[in-house]
Amino acid sequence: MAKNITPNTKELKQFIRQHSPLWWWVPEAAKENLSLNAVVEALLNYGSIEDIKKLFGIVGIKKVAEIFYEATRDRQRTNYPPEIENFFKLYFERHA
Repeated sequence: MAKNITPNTKELKQFIRQHSPLWWWVPEAAKENLSLNAVVEALLNYGSIEDIKKLFGIVGIKKVAEIFYEATRDRQRTNYPPEIENFFKLYFERHA
């Protein structure tokens, strides 16, 4: 069941701290203020299956799918490699 969570929740901030190396170029003090879009993009591109499941638990699979589709819809260039984009399009069609 999807939770209605905003990006500034304690649980999401803790999750970002635990996965801090995914945003190596962002100063530590700014990492807790990452947009939910940035968190979703990094986790779908570089996170493990366990990381992605945890993200779904925190944010909700429907919200993650919504963010993903918004980033990939009608764009010639996205930050998702083609194989990642294809995988998650298929995954979200079936599960979200």
